[in-house]
Amino acid sequence: MRSIMVAGLLGLIALSGTPGSSEAKGCLKGAAVGGVAGHMVGHHGTAGAAAGCVVGHHEASKQEQAQQAQRNNGENPKEAQ
Repeated sequence: MRSIMVAGLLGLIALSGTPGSSEAKGCLKGAAVGGVAGHMVGHHGTAGAAAGCVVGHHEASKQEQAQQAQRNNGENPKEAQ
């Protein structure tokens, strides 16, 4: 059972990394990881998936903003801090 769940999770992560796979960037990967983590902790897979989607989308937005700033300024945003 666990091996089937892990294989499905790896498949979702692989598909979510492809360009243009979804509008809500980071949500699919975060939801998959959060759902599995929530299920393992106490059978709260749905709550874990929702929280994972929010966190994944937030992290993807941060990464996109950093890349945009780097393109605009021609420098690494972490070095500017």
